[in-house]
Amino acid sequence: MLDHDSRLPEAALTAPQSVVALVDAASPVERELVGHWLAEGGITQEFGTSAPVTQIDLDAGAVTDRLVGRSDDPLVVPVRVLWLPPERDGVRRTTFSDLLTLSNPRKPHRLMQRRLLSKAPDRHLVLTGQPARLSELRANNPGSAGAPEAFGRAIVRAGTVALERAERAVIGDRYKVPRLVAEEILDSPEFLRRLDAIAEGSGIPSREVYRRAERGLRELVAAQSRLVSDLFTQAMRPVHASTWKVDSDESGLDRLRSLNRRYPLVFLPSHRSYVDAFVLGDILARNDFPPNHVIGGANLKFWPIGPIARRTGTVFIRRSFGDDEVYKAVVEEYFAYLLTKRFNLEWYFEGGRTRTGKLRPPRYGLLNYLAAALRSKRIDDVMLIPVSITYERLNEIGAIADEQTGGGKQAEGLTWLARYVRNQQHSAGHVYVRFGTPLSARERLAAHGDPLTAHSNPESEEVVEREHLAVQRLAFEVACGINEVTPITVNALTTLVLLGVHERALTRGELRTAISPVLGYIERRDLPRGELATLRDDHRLAVVLEQLAVAKVVTVYRGGLEPVYAIHAGAHLEAAFYRNSAVHWFVNRAILELAILTAVEASEGDQLRVGWEAAYRLRDLLKFEFFFPERAEFTSQLTAEMLLVDPEWHRRTAAGTVGSEILARLAESGFMMAHRVLRSFFDAQLVVAERLASRDPVLEIDRKTLIDECLHVGKQMLLQQRLHSPESVSSELFGSALKLADNHGLLEPSDDPADLAARRSRFAAELRAISQRISRAATLDPSNRMEAL
Repeated sequence: MLDHDSRLPEAALTAPQSVVALVDAASPVERELVGHWLAEGGITQEFGTSAPVTQIDLDAGAVTDRLVGRSDDPLVVPVRVLWLPPERDGVRRTTFSDLLTLSNPRKPHRLMQRRLLSKAPDRHLVLTGQPARLSELRANNPGSAGAPEAFGRAIVRAGTVALERAERAVIGDRYKVPRLVAEEILDSPEFLRRLDAIAEGSGIPSREVYRRAERGLRELVAAQSRLVSDLFTQAMRPVHASTWKVDSDESGLDRLRSLNRRYPLVFLPSHRSYVDAFVLGDILARNDFPPNHVIGGANLKFWPIGPIARRTGTVFIRRSFGDDEVYKAVVEEYFAYLLTKRFNLEWYFEGGRTRTGKLRPPRYGLLNYLAAALRSKRIDDVMLIPVSITYERLNEIGAIADEQTGGGKQAEGLTWLARYVRNQQHSAGHVYVRFGTPLSARERLAAHGDPLTAHSNPESEEVVEREHLAVQRLAFEVACGINEVTPITVNALTTLVLLGVHERALTRGELRTAISPVLGYIERRDLPRGELATLRDDHRLAVVLEQLAVAKVVTVYRGGLEPVYAIHAGAHLEAAFYRNSAVHWFVNRAILELAILTAVEASEGDQLRVGWEAAYRLRDLLKFEFFFPERAEFTSQLTAEMLLVDPEWHRRTAAGTVGSEILARLAESGFMMAHRVLRSFFDAQLVVAERLASRDPVLEIDRKTLIDECLHVGKQMLLQQRLHSPESVSSELFGSALKLADNHGLLEPSDDPADLAARRSRFAAELRAISQRISRAATLDPSNRMEAL
């Protein structure tokens, strides 16, 4: 009954004069079982003491009346009957067949309890939690003096927690669930003082503030149920087992299990599908991790998913709570409570599913709550776990693509759920789950300049700015950690190649020829990958292509001499989604190609400088799309890319000249990446830039209206072949392009309209020049040169 996982010193257990058994019994049967166990010397056998035993119900009123005021120092032992499901294949877990008894096997009704005593005596045992002396309990609750009711509630909570820990030793860590959370938080003196301060500052009566806090807690707290958790896992596992073959990082799980003995873990996965939480949760459950508290969006709160999700650990937080200081305090306190009690958390820090296939920019709200808990010294540290979840195919990708071209997002509900379950009956290959290097939140925040102190002046702009910057840099590290372990899948590489041959079908032989040098590049860099070796085999490549054809991402024509394959008409966004899951691995190579093409246009002797300036400029233009390292590291990475193309690069450039022979080196490498990787992003930027250049510089810009206009004009430019591919006409890409334009001061009206108009025009001209270089890179690609032969 001590806090955390500390054990009571042996001296404290020496020769107690009396023992109090706090009995947690919900039925006469359970009281009888505990009574018989006590009468038969259960306490003596368990703790080696023959002191007289008094039974008290594990109830706040009874504890307050009969234990709190005692002047002696009894040993307090919580006792409970634990009911177990029947054993099947060596595992005790509830199944749907158990429900035929109309009783929860973990909490059977009274008649079932009587029957189990005679028919299945192995289905129960009497459990004791870690004991504590009454003096120890008082020491653990220094505010108990003069507040007997509060002390009574604290003892009940401590006894409940001790019994939960004892249960987990029997049934496994995956059944770790919190109890009496709202009650404990509402009894916290620190939290009550914060509520009083809010009441004083807002003029709202203290009783009303307390009522709002209690309502907010009841709304937030996940009421986890072991029964629902078991049944939900068994219900969802078959749905997804027929869809994906899960490939998880077992060594990473072993490392995380060791860390979890000392720290709470916060899992931060990439978010590509509604099933991310199911996939990750099933992996953790199979490996006996306690269930995560998953921070979820209110869009999935509908019946029956919402009630089930709450009982399996989902915490539904309001998407917006503005100036509601009470709700903000409740969320911060709940976060700190969960982390203090070492419950693991999980949320999708991109703020929603990716619409393009690559990582979205992070949202910082929940990381700010975590940082606040560290600054307040409520917790020592938290380990952040970047998690990459990568699907070879997704059955929901069509709806995602439709949203990007202006289609509305279908509201989640029963109809949506039925369609989703039906769609999961189609095989979709592998799903790869990889765990990145754990990050110490305290260590990384400190490294990024966070003072990690609860400063006395919260309005200090300098301190607040340092804190915000540190959280942003930490989020950037998490994103990089996800990207570093994201594997290149067979579909990512296949679509990467097919998207690079404009409106042309390839035979399997041509496709293998185009894939081969890219595979060699991947292997030289030792990048994480799926079963890419299958793409070298004609039969297995045919299987990959046929599966993409079934998914209507690839179209196949069989009426000629041999089958030929191309991206399906209207499926470019879907194909780009698969490609983009791995596109970050090729961005530096693509930037290098464009930098070289820019450099060779410069005068001799100035080419090296121009090339590096072009590379840095491209990095700046793409900073809202990809996660780039600091400039020095970026320079090092780009140099390494150059040495892969030309091992003699340093010798050749000693005189400061790039030389046209480097273009031959690029072509000899067997592939070009600029047109495959960057064209859609720069085309989208060009659409936005030209629409801005056409606007009156004195008028305000409505972003939503401008994006809608870009969607319409983008489709026109596509028909005019001013854009290369439909994947460029995307609301998500236009949104990122708008952020870039804003970052360059091109959105807001200026005091100098002529200057703003000129800068907008120069920006559009720069992007047109980049587009021309990308087209030149495409002509240098061997797979496109085959077209001219």
